[in-house]
Amino acid sequence: MLTVENLAASYGPAQVLFDISFSVKDGEVVTLIGRNGMGKTTTIFALMGLLPATSGAATFNGLSLVGLPPYTIAQAGIGLVPEGRQIFPTLSVEENLIATSASRFGKAQWTLSRVYDFFPSLAARKSNMGNELSGGEQQMLAIGRALMTNPKLLILDEATEGLAPKIRTEIWNCLIKLKQEGQAILVVDKHLNALMKIADNHVVIEKGRVVWTGSSQALAADATVKQRYLQV
Repeated sequence: MLTVENLAASYGPAQVLFDISFSVKDGEVVTLIGRNGMGKTTTIFALMGLLPATSGAATFNGLSLVGLPPYTIAQAGIGLVPEGRQIFPTLSVEENLIATSASRFGKAQWTLSRVYDFFPSLAARKSNMGNELSGGEQQMLAIGRALMTNPKLLILDEATEGLAPKIRTEIWNCLIKLKQEGQAILVVDKHLNALMKIADNHVVIEKGRVVWTGSSQALAADATVKQRYLQV
């Protein structure tokens, strides 16, 4: 599905990504993990066309993503839940969801009614403005908004950042349900124990480079990787 090979990117003269390589297969959950400031969000920016890649390749179902504008990448079937949620604050919950609704691949699996079934709290607040929601509700709305694009790949950047433990659990349960339905997911988050319960593979990034990849079982067995690259 998604194949990234030797991807590099820069902010002006400063190179920040160096030969990033990993893949996400159909129905697979893959994490990008590492300490803060190591290049996880920058990798997502480069994949989504928000930061130009300077070299390397990224292909999605055979389509080269390098050089494409973000809207074309979204239309290809990649849905993004950005860091900080970035919902539309002065639109209602329902308007936020309708704004991204698309059925590009034959039929719309994700509709308003299905998102409301998936997130009942959004149904209860469908007339509220985005800025009237709690942080957890805003994150659910951001996920619902991405699902309304009917993506083949869902990307979540800092999936549970700033959320209370109870709300984090709700988000993890949401991702587990999506995985059970065969949704491919690429997720960035710092809560390693929760990630290891749902992810098939992990990609560890350190200073803009991939330094380790492997399964949850392999990561659990490798204390050196956790101590060297993941503990603050």
